Amino acid sequence: MYNPLLDTFIAVADCGSFNKAAEMLYISPTAVMKQMNSLEEHLKLTLIKRAQIGVTLTEVGEQIYKDAKFMVDYSQKSILSARAIETTSETTFCVGTSLLNPAKPFMDIWYKVNQNFPDYKLHLVPFEDNCDGILSEIGKLGKKFDFLIGVCDSKVWLSLCNFLPLGRYKKMVAVRREHPLATKDRLKISDLYGYTLMMVKKGDSGVNDFLRNDLEKCHPQIKIEDTQPFYDLSVFNRCAETDKVLLTIECWQDVHPALVTIPVKWDYSIPYGILYAKDAPTDVLSFIEISKQYT
Repeated sequence: MYNPLLDTFIAVADCGSFNKAAEMLYISPTAVMKQMNSLEEHLKLTLIKRAQIGVTLTEVGEQIYKDAKFMVDYSQKSILSARAIETTSETTFCVGTSLLNPAKPFMDIWYKVNQNFPDYKLHLVPFEDNCDGILSEIGKLGKKFDFLIGVCDSKVWLSLCNFLPLGRYKKMVAVRREHPLATKDRLKISDLYGYTLMMVKKGDSGVNDFLRNDLEKCHPQIKIEDTQPFYDLSVFNRCAETDKVLLTIECWQDVHPALVTIPVKWDYSIPYGILYAKDAPTDVLSFIEISKQYT
């Protein structure tokens, strides 16, 4: 953090002697003198007046002495602060949370396994559900977050991280509160005939692709409209502004106050769980292994 020759200079100034400074520093008097010559040469300043009875500081030396003492103290405080941050970081799990990917399922697991991590604390890190930015957020696993909780069978997501399934959420549909279907407690697939169903396009989600293939083959009366690859609030807004039906999941029932979420008589569901970095550190991997006992 600073030139270590300043430590020797401070010792010489405090002791008033090369020999006494050498004893304090556990080096030879010759080494002390060489270090002082090197420091003066480096600074191109005369810091010490040398005499038979000892050494004193020049006027310049007095100023350097004061500044050197400050630098040593400041440097030590800086190192202690950095070590404190490092210690806190090493004993904290950072968990991402958002409107569509809330941290509650992680908390449910945490309270079952936290006795195995007595020195660890949780830090919730909010992030925004944004179709264009979600892949960037997932890419920050291991840096910004230790864990994310998400509904995931996305091939793209899974190429960026590891995934521990915790359970499954039922596939449901959402409509605006004024929609003709909004009063129904449960829908048959045939209730969707004549409506447009919004869902992500083919190719990334195995569950969605299987559902789409079934609807296209067996229920052509339902028009399917592609949404953006990953949902964010704009998708729910679009549904709330039209008579279209949105394919959703049970955990998103309260995402948009203008929408009603309704179960459908089908057996489709999607896994949710913990996302973590492919090169996760040992403590994260330990948490995952212990959590598997509760899945």
